[in-house]
Amino acid sequence: MPPQHPDIEPIAFLLGTWSGTGRGDYPTIEPFEYAETVSFTHIGKPFLRYDQRTHRINAQEAGMPLHGEAGYLRVGSGLVELVIAQPTGIVEIHEGRVDGTRLELSCRLVRGTNSAVDVTDVDRRITVSGDTLSYELWMTAVGQQHQFHIAADLQREA
Repeated sequence: MPPQHPDIEPIAFLLGTWSGTGRGDYPTIEPFEYAETVSFTHIGKPFLRYDQRTHRINAQEAGMPLHGEAGYLRVGSGLVELVIAQPTGIVEIHEGRVDGTRLELSCRLVRGTNSAVDVTDVDRRITVSGDTLSYELWMTAVGQQHQFHIAADLQREA
């Protein structure tokens, strides 16, 4: 692996692969639980690559894919920037701040294709404590007000 680029120092605590479970809820769907794997990697450039995959954990559909997203995280102009693309036709651009091992990211832009679900705002909080990465996501979508959607606790893989 190449040496870390010095610009990623403030977000290097995210590096690695993280796995665990989460829960989701929204007024337009039934509450659900899921398993998830997230990875943050680097190639020696001034950004981290972000990959996320979830799958079902209920007995009848265990292992079936639910969601995935991919993107890049970088530090620029005093802010942390996160760009995400989803196979559901949604793209997100976030900006925020890093405070130690906590990221607070607010949506600067979210857009969807004609067939995508109507999402108009997303906020993400990511906290790392030891070998646990916890996150929460709030969104405004399908005519609902801004509110909690998903949260998970993931453990760093060795």
